Amino acid sequence: MNACVLYSGGKDSSLAAVMLQRLGIQPELVTVNFGIHDSWKPASDAAASLGFPHRVLKLGDEILRDAAETIINDGFPNNGIKHIHRMAVEAAATEYDMVADGTRRDDRTPKLTRDEIQSLEDRLNIEYVNLDGLGHRTVNRLASMLFSLRRERSSIDNSSDYEVEVRLLLEEMGHSSESFFPVHFQTRVTGWNTKI
Repeated sequence: MNACVLYSGGKDSSLAAVMLQRLGIQPELVTVNFGIHDSWKPASDAAASLGFPHRVLKLGDEILRDAAETIINDGFPNNGIKHIHRMAVEAAATEYDMVADGTRRDDRTPKLTRDEIQSLEDRLNIEYVNLDGLGHRTVNRLASMLFSLRRERSSIDNSSDYEVEVRLLLEEMGHSSESFFPVHFQTRVTGWNTKI
């Protein structure tokens, strides 16, 4: 099966990749990039540390621009980030039989609705997999059992999520990204937990 995991280098998408691998599916880890910044590098490092193949999926910056406009108009990032994620899943679904990501049950964004997932699977004849049955606490416990993790303040140098490039674009457009995105910390995968 030709499968991918939309990959940020974090614990959630890494857990999704390992779950597929343990089921006999060998996913390619895919990080979306819009050409504003080489935000894919931390994800590539994380994928290499786990021994998974990694690929950068280049998408047009019009998706990012639409998301930035949505964020500006809304005054908060959720719908803009959801738009980017929806377009990333759609793009990956044109190349893979199975598209997975690390979205959990308690995530608010980015997250596809049940109707969006059903439409995607029906229209493109693919399988979509996420961690929707797992909550934050369970993902943290499983990830800490499997991976060596580093928790740090998110920045353009250590993050490969959608937020990096949209923040930079907002700044280019004359808007302070800090006014839309709160400071947050992320957990990056740096390898396998050797204590198990």
